[in-house]
Amino acid sequence: MHRQLEPEVMDSWEEAIEYDAMDFTEVNTTFVEEVVTLGIQSEGLVLDAGTGTGRIPVLMCQMRPQWRVIAIDMAKNMLQLAAYHVQQSGLQEKISLELVDAKNLPYEDGSFDLVVSNSLVHHLPNPLPFFRELKRVLKPQGAIFLRDLVRPQDVMTTNALVESIGKEYDDHQKKLFRDSLLAALTIDEVNELIVAADLVGLQVYQSSDRHWTAKRS
Repeated sequence: MHRQLEPEVMDSWEEAIEYDAMDFTEVNTTFVEEVVTLGIQSEGLVLDAGTGTGRIPVLMCQMRPQWRVIAIDMAKNMLQLAAYHVQQSGLQEKISLELVDAKNLPYEDGSFDLVVSNSLVHHLPNPLPFFRELKRVLKPQGAIFLRDLVRPQDVMTTNALVESIGKEYDDHQKKLFRDSLLAALTIDEVNELIVAADLVGLQVYQSSDRHWTAKRS
């Protein structure tokens, strides 16, 4: 199926509240448990691109108290909720929240030990600038962990995935999930971006029935 773009930024208060209310605890925990195995045991500076409501940096700093995280997003209302979660967790000294475009990062070359991103790429009409910026701000041997939805091959597969997410999701939330699936990339498209950005050493694979992962230790 052809890619069908969705809005790059979800920035109404209602959208932020609804997104934050969806239970991604298991997905986020699995994401962070894999991130902390990448080998950065000492102090490290981490960039979380497309942090949304900040659940992932909170989990990262709870599992790796020695890390500092700069968490960025283009949605002011998402960041407002993220600030609440950071404050509730007492991690204000560890996590900085910044209104920043991931395609045009204000950070110096080689600033970060690790760049992570969960479910940002499918929002970007052209993800290549993000991949190039990711490479630029990483230290030469920096680690990478990216995860996002993979676009299904056909309508039947899409329908099955949407129906599989559970009765706790209402019709609007199911529509949001469907829209995200249709805006997602295929594994081949992700590999093409990685080659174009000259990002070497990434392992790219389908990590679930609906996700791809790209990682470098």
